[in-house]
Amino acid sequence: MESEILVRPNVVVDMTGQVCPHPLLGAKRMLEEMNVGEVLLLKSDCPGTRHDLFSWAKVTGNEVVRSETGPGGVTEYYVRKGKKAVTAPDVTLDVTGLVCPGPVVEAKKIFNAMAPGQVMKLVSTCTSAQDEVGTWCAATGNALLDVQETEPSVWAFLIRKG
Repeated sequence: MESEILVRPNVVVDMTGQVCPHPLLGAKRMLEEMNVGEVLLLKSDCPGTRHDLFSWAKVTGNEVVRSETGPGGVTEYYVRKGKKAVTAPDVTLDVTGLVCPGPVVEAKKIFNAMAPGQVMKLVSTCTSAQDEVGTWCAATGNALLDVQETEPSVWAFLIRKG
């Protein structure tokens, strides 16, 4: 970790009051617009943010250079944008057309046979999938590594089994 003096954020994103996966998704969206080496300050009071953010940063090439919990339980995470790391999924599950909670129900079936640390790419067209998948990951100790809209109304989730 770097000295407090050396870490200056280029951008601040305050996600206080938002529950997981929203703080991670907010940080991800902002970092996509930033240049390599720039620092994002993410503020969050969701207890799941720490696990999600550190797991996500590890596989995406970003770095949490500092974190500090302040008054009111708000933690400030300083995230330096790195070069994107490629995470190849071990398994892909395409559940397009299936409505929620179907995508998570089907993903659970596959996850039972997967080893900890393996990554699933879950493809869904359900409009509630972002909240459903994020809530499921937070509740089960799985890590939501990335979410991308691969085409209009089609979402790809990279999930690492915890």
